[in-house]
Amino acid sequence: MTRRPAKVLVAILWVAAISGLFALGTWQVERRAWKLGLIAQVQARLKAAPVAAPDKAHPEDAYRRVIMGGTFIADQDSFVQASTVRGPGWWVMTPMRTDDGRTVLVNRGYMADRKGAAMIPGHVTVTGLLRLSEPGGGFLRGNDPVADRWYSRDVAAIAGKRGLGPVAPYFIDADGARNAPGQPVGGLTVVSFPNNHLVYAVTWYTLAMMAAAGFVYWIKPLRRRGHRV
Repeated sequence: MTRRPAKVLVAILWVAAISGLFALGTWQVERRAWKLGLIAQVQARLKAAPVAAPDKAHPEDAYRRVIMGGTFIADQDSFVQASTVRGPGWWVMTPMRTDDGRTVLVNRGYMADRKGAAMIPGHVTVTGLLRLSEPGGGFLRGNDPVADRWYSRDVAAIAGKRGLGPVAPYFIDADGARNAPGQPVGGLTVVSFPNNHLVYAVTWYTLAMMAAAGFVYWIKPLRRRGHRV
């Protein structure tokens, strides 16, 4: 390869890199706008009055406040490993037979150990946040239904393990209205969305400008010597 075609190729790759870096910065700006919109929507759901728990759930239903009445199914608790402001422990997932005959998993709240999660007898009304199922498991740790070991609140897998039959494709994080001695502590849901897109955008744009400055520094001597790139 002669020197001129080599310089042309370098110039093309350099310009492509600059364009790619600017595109990445713009993509992060767009992602930031999307994330801010998502946060605003979720905050609006958290402040709204609870609505009847739906038959199905869509992504836009996540963190919607809901209410339902029914009876908890005894001796069907599942314990999902949890990390909370109260320390490590377990989420107590209990199926509820609702007034309209459905079965919905309810995260009744946090317990420090797997013993003594007192059941609430009779008809109860649950209010809380609708949460989408968490299939698979936690980070680097898969759920093990056979061993009844859970790292995420996988609705379908838990229902299958307990033989519950058809269940709603979501679970409800109960609020703290029924916190009492011996019962799981509800109302510990943390609603937080990381939003570092502005930092990422500034980083990509800075790299793009540095690359552009380097390109100008490289090409000026060539033009002074009469080369065309």
